[in-house]
Amino acid sequence: MLKNIALIAVSALALAACQDQANGGGAGSRDQIKAVGSSTVYPFTTIVAEQFVNKNPGMKAPVIESTGTGAGMKLFCAGIGAAHPDIEDASRRMKASEYASCKANGVTDIIEIQVGLDGVAFAEGKDGPKLQLTPADLYKALAANPEGRPNAYKTWKQVNPALPAIPIQVYGPPSTSGTRDALTELILDKGCAEVTPSVKALKDSDKDAYAAACNRIREDGAYIDAGENDNLIVQKLQSNPNAIGIFGYSYLEENIDHLNGVPLNGIEPTYETIAQNKYPGSRPLYLYVKKAHLAAIPGLQKFLDEYVTAWNPGGPLTAKGLIASPEDVRTSSAAIVKASTLLDPSKLK
Repeated sequence: MLKNIALIAVSALALAACQDQANGGGAGSRDQIKAVGSSTVYPFTTIVAEQFVNKNPGMKAPVIESTGTGAGMKLFCAGIGAAHPDIEDASRRMKASEYASCKANGVTDIIEIQVGLDGVAFAEGKDGPKLQLTPADLYKALAANPEGRPNAYKTWKQVNPALPAIPIQVYGPPSTSGTRDALTELILDKGCAEVTPSVKALKDSDKDAYAAACNRIREDGAYIDAGENDNLIVQKLQSNPNAIGIFGYSYLEENIDHLNGVPLNGIEPTYETIAQNKYPGSRPLYLYVKKAHLAAIPGLQKFLDEYVTAWNPGGPLTAKGLIASPEDVRTSSAAIVKASTLLDPSKLK
């Protein structure tokens, strides 16, 4: 579901001359920065947008849309110019297939910036059953075909006799979400390997068979697609104490008075466990920026510079729930912003 930043209403992108200037020629430009992508990164980019406006009162407020990482990549990669976003917020790294799509549409010079860390957090209401789960439990509960059979598990106790006999009800992100991708890669993959070790061989030899066995999520109602509105998941958990929600850690921290984090392998999702990479769902967060737009879009470079000042420990983004990257990563990311260093597509998977 699209959520436009509340700073201002979206204005028409009437200055098509951005296409010319973005490609190195012509005059004029779109007069607003536009970002799309991850619902997890959305609140952080919104904070940076607010600071950008406060420090640059003559500039129009950026337009930030929460579309999900996958849907945002499609918009970002569709082309260069005023009709296309400048920035993609991403809760996972760009895929090689997405870069190929960008390249096919003339989007070749892309800057990749790691802005911080996050965790794929599992949570329940304060009155919830205090579940303690493992990746294997979650794989058996959520996969469409655990152990090669259609999923027939109805309760957590059927998944693991040590768990309570309550229905499996999990509110989570849609297939277009980077959080959904991270769920499959960081949690379900591990659980699948624990439950069915023989399936590891399929990962390279038969990717479709591997995805069917390990990554496909059940569609019989136990897993409820909550769209790109993570606040809706929070509301559902407050009204349904036996349900579990999946979202970025920042939403758990922001609502910690109403929710409990669900430990994985005995490790609770906290700032410290994610920063130290102890929590199984830890992941980096990214911005992708079109280098061609830096000269064409007023304030875009200043916006990126503002992000650099905001992502440090104790800064406004960590106050909102972002986990600061290690110092060496922050230094590297700041250097990338300063030099407009391009992404090396050979490192993408």
